[in-house]
Amino acid sequence: MINYEKYMNRELLDVKPSGIRRFFSIAEEMDNVISLGVGEPDFKTPWHIRQYGIDFLEQGKTRYTANAGLLELRHEISNYYARKFLVKYDPKSEILVTVGGSEGIDMAIRTLINRGDEALVVEPSFVCYKPIVEVCGGRAVPLVTKEENEFKLTANELEAAITDKTKLVILPYPNNPTGAILSESELRALAEVIIRHDLLVISDEIYCELTYTPEGHTSIASLDGMQERTIVINGFSKAYSMTGWRLGYALGPAPIIKEMTKLHQFAIMSAPTNSQHAAIDALRNGDEDIKRMKEDYNMRRRFTVDGFRKIGLDCFEPLGAFYVFPCIKSTGLTSEEFAERLIKSKRVAVVPGDAFGESGEGYIRVSYCYSIDNIKEAIRLIGEFLEELKNED
Repeated sequence: MINYEKYMNRELLDVKPSGIRRFFSIAEEMDNVISLGVGEPDFKTPWHIRQYGIDFLEQGKTRYTANAGLLELRHEISNYYARKFLVKYDPKSEILVTVGGSEGIDMAIRTLINRGDEALVVEPSFVCYKPIVEVCGGRAVPLVTKEENEFKLTANELEAAITDKTKLVILPYPNNPTGAILSESELRALAEVIIRHDLLVISDEIYCELTYTPEGHTSIASLDGMQERTIVINGFSKAYSMTGWRLGYALGPAPIIKEMTKLHQFAIMSAPTNSQHAAIDALRNGDEDIKRMKEDYNMRRRFTVDGFRKIGLDCFEPLGAFYVFPCIKSTGLTSEEFAERLIKSKRVAVVPGDAFGESGEGYIRVSYCYSIDNIKEAIRLIGEFLEELKNED
């Protein structure tokens, strides 16, 4: 019997599988489960975007593109960031089209992290940052955010975590799983610390269009002195409901994008051609689609927060993304215990908060990118579950 472990990357073997996908897999194996676990929009990709992709398929335009992506698409991405967030990127040297935002994160971290480097990672946050840093031989240092601070990273917390080995700060705002956002003034305070310590930033802005304040999203790259030290990650999955099209992009300084493109060239070649064509139409003609979906999400957001508060769970009001992060500490159960018992007894799937870092313990992540009927029924069943827990005492 071959011992395969001795052939494998040691850092990879030490990485735990995604806690999100574990509960998604459990839900798939059960009947009649209401799953509020996966962050996937329930809207179909808008028809005009699908039609644009279909037209190019019918024309037989299915060959590889340039490694960095279709230049026409890179121009549209550049125009989008200029008009939405007041920051301009050179389509030829500062934009890389990737296979989803996830590949962009992977390429950016692998390009920047050497063995022994430290990357500061906001927690709770999406599951991929820490493992990728560790597989590169780096050390992921958690920047723990707190509910009493609305899960915002403060300049003082950032300053306190920096050492002589710190190279990179990973800022995922709007945040998954908490729904927290950072205002322009809060970003400016962080930027002062980042510039003073000569650090780089990966700004994951995949939920930028789902910001529910009148001011909307501010990209940290738009602030003085920050474009030259920021790699922005974004994509089409959330804003345009294009998850299965697997298309994202990275924006950043030309020398960094050049090396990311080299890595992308060897690992991927190019992002899906048909998806790139469809994305051109999304950027040109998709503003009204975003507005319509955002309004619907905003209604669901308010409904979901109110629903959890009514059944007795403290619930921070998120102002971005499409998640709520209710606190379940009052039940006396761990996040894992709560999620496992809930799915088994009530057939409602949520994600335990500790899947997003140790600081997520005591919380669950609930996605509201599902129908109001499903959300309403799920909250009712969770309310029943809470009453049953009380009766056990």
